[in-house]
Amino acid sequence: MTDQPANNIIVIIGGGAAGMMAAIIAARKGAQVILLEKMNKPGRKLSITGKGRCNITNTDSLREFLTHIDPDPNFLFNIFSRFFSKDIIDFFQQLGINTIEERGGRIFPENVSAMEIVNTLVKEMQRLGVKIILGAPVKQIICTNRNIKGVRLENGTFIQSHKIILATGGSSYPATGSTGDGYKLAAELGHHIRTPVPALVPIDVAGRVAPTLRGLTLKNIKATVYNNGKIIADEFGEMLFTHFGLSGPIILSLSRKLNRIDFKNNKVDISLDLKPALDEKTLDHRLLRDFTQHGKMQAKTILKGLLPSSLIPVCLDLLQIEAKKPAHQITAEERKKLRLWLKDFRFQITGIRGFKEAIITSGGVSTLEINPKTLESKLVSGLFFAGEIIDLDADTGGYNLQIAFSTGWIAGESAAIQNVDE
Repeated sequence: MTDQPANNIIVIIGGGAAGMMAAIIAARKGAQVILLEKMNKPGRKLSITGKGRCNITNTDSLREFLTHIDPDPNFLFNIFSRFFSKDIIDFFQQLGINTIEERGGRIFPENVSAMEIVNTLVKEMQRLGVKIILGAPVKQIICTNRNIKGVRLENGTFIQSHKIILATGGSSYPATGSTGDGYKLAAELGHHIRTPVPALVPIDVAGRVAPTLRGLTLKNIKATVYNNGKIIADEFGEMLFTHFGLSGPIILSLSRKLNRIDFKNNKVDISLDLKPALDEKTLDHRLLRDFTQHGKMQAKTILKGLLPSSLIPVCLDLLQIEAKKPAHQITAEERKKLRLWLKDFRFQITGIRGFKEAIITSGGVSTLEINPKTLESKLVSGLFFAGEIIDLDADTGGYNLQIAFSTGWIAGESAAIQNVDE
């Protein structure tokens, strides 16, 4: 590889969703674009997102969309006002990918293939003449007097450029190339990095109950998290028991409220309401009715109308109710214990899983140091940020990919417009 002249070159570090979008938009604006990707192909993480289905965005209104984002959702207001969910749907449609809407406003490609999204973005970059350099990890961003001068690769090659977009992602799923490289590059230029921690990640719980139930999915339940007895978050929907604890959509979302808690010095519990549609009085009436109408039926049999079969022996064991006990012999005290348990099936949370299992990263470059209109650094002229490297993270449901695509679009456009102006 030979050294490259600056000219009208924009260098993008990172070939994920944000980096590829930035490359496409900058190239469409007339810039010469070099995309540097340290892996052997771009879009590695994007290709597995949404379990390989690629939930590209969500149909929520802008205001509702922002409520799913932390820690500084208003930073994205101007960005989303310029490029939002309808725009990304139109963008892919123009490239030949139709989309479908699923439960909760989630938008997927019609053939639900993340690889199709990746391949389409790569083809568009190639069509526009973006120079994609693979196996090219960056060692250092060169800066003089707070002005970008270029990048030096780990193999020693220097690429001169006055405009760099840092889109290296976070630290989640490190096998795909997201190993936090961008944080070091940004910190070397003076940027403050809020400590990265795993987000949208399963949780560990104490005891043998969860492993006993591994593989069981519960739907339409409410999960509430308590920290030292105080409610800190709750979610309604679907969850899954695993060999180490709990997972599934609502657990992943709740994990974002847990990833900065000191579990050694705090008592953190999660309560599962298995019958959220029924208050305690209504539930008690139902139990009494069932036990009265089916008095000769055994406890383990009558519970089939209330619980998944694999959960019944766990319930009876925890409540110390004999499985073969006839319903008419179940005491008022036992019925009360059952009612309370159905509304408060509780586990102690001992921690969250690591970056290898996290969908995204919480933390990154502070939004206070980034221009919210252009995504250019406030500290270094010519340095732009896009995607997960920015200290923004969101719930599951297409919110995080929209952040990546929108920030990529704005960063690419801003860098290209500055090049033209200069």
